[in-house]
Amino acid sequence: MIFEEEYISKLGIHIRQLRESKEISQQGLADICNMPKTSIGRVERGEVFATIKTIIKIANALEIEPKDILDFK
Repeated sequence: MIFEEEYISKLGIHIRQLRESKEISQQGLADICNMPKTSIGRVERGEVFATIKTIIKIANALEIEPKDILDFK
């Protein structure tokens, strides 16, 4: 069983890995998503849980399906 805090942390790490694999900076992702850089950083650090709307924005910016963001071990 995965706990909420652990899931949020792993989700943030996965988003960062996906972003870095596309060679996009936090600022670049924030600009594409029309979000503050601090919001991207907080999601990546697992400080907040990304809403479905945020996940869709990030997925679109990374040119992947939203399900791919949620598909991690």
